[in-house]
Amino acid sequence: MGIQYFSGNILLITLPERPQQDDELEEVTKILSEKVDHDVMVDFSRVELLTSATLCRLMILDRLLRGLGRVLILYNVSSEIKHVFIRTGLETVFEFADDELAAFRHIRSASHIPT
Repeated sequence: MGIQYFSGNILLITLPERPQQDDELEEVTKILSEKVDHDVMVDFSRVELLTSATLCRLMILDRLLRGLGRVLILYNVSSEIKHVFIRTGLETVFEFADDELAAFRHIRSASHIPT
């Protein structure tokens, strides 16, 4: 879990089982407020519980990135967690990919990363 710099100007966030107990999303928001040239990929492979607080942080991060012309993509989202996005109507707000490679390809095609 944690935050890593990925290929190009991409931040990779790996969320823990219970993301509301850690501050990865808040830390990324701080990083982006200082250095605005990053897209963000969020790995949900470990997430077992998603709360409204985490959804709120994701919405804040998404709004910040969109305002900067950058991309936020969520990947490795289990069907149980995806159902939370569907129930809250947020499945149309966020962009999803099946895995890390698909997320990277999506960002590369949608933003500023050369092929």
